[in-house]
Amino acid sequence: MFFTRKKTTIPTPAEALPGRDSAIPTAERHYVSGRPLKGPYPEGAKVATFGLGCFWGAERAFWQLPGVHVTAVGYAAGHTPNPTYEEVCSGMTGHNEVVRVVYDPAEISYERLLKAFFESHDPTQGMRQGNDVGTQYRSGIYVEDEEQRRAAEAARTAYHARLQEKGYPAVTTEIREAGPFYYAEDYHQQYLAKNPGGYCGLGGTGVSCPVGVVEA
Repeated sequence: MFFTRKKTTIPTPAEALPGRDSAIPTAERHYVSGRPLKGPYPEGAKVATFGLGCFWGAERAFWQLPGVHVTAVGYAAGHTPNPTYEEVCSGMTGHNEVVRVVYDPAEISYERLLKAFFESHDPTQGMRQGNDVGTQYRSGIYVEDEEQRRAAEAARTAYHARLQEKGYPAVTTEIREAGPFYYAEDYHQQYLAKNPGGYCGLGGTGVSCPVGVVEA
């Protein structure tokens, strides 16, 4: 996760790296649960996608939640098809490092996932999280439908108000329609389960997010 001269401006499609037609290889199963990363998933399962800094620590924040079926890390919200980690870190793909969360809405609400998202990082830092600087570390919620969009926007508004009370600057979390999700390389999947002492650059604000307290 340590790179220098990180770009903090998202490239245009014309500037972005060309990428490739084929998906890069990744793991078949979740290192912790043994469940298949790409499915099949249980009937009724839903998908949520979040970017909140280095995806090693971000993924761990979600796989530990009851009701989460499986998680995977990857790249989203950029221009380059099937990018590699090195390409994303160059700042020339436009992608964010994200966590894809497959969950059972009967066991955990989307609002509860939003609460975990906001409380696991500082969403006021723009193109960075702590010492990790670059477009791939921006705060982002990538929604599957209008229901998720409304919930995400309401949570962002509520948390912004709470953070303002504590003296924080404006929340910079982007909320966008979920586009293509590209699975990251095998060694990134569940990295902190494979390397318990590995790097985790995430740090929350310590301010409680006022959503997801009561399950749907």
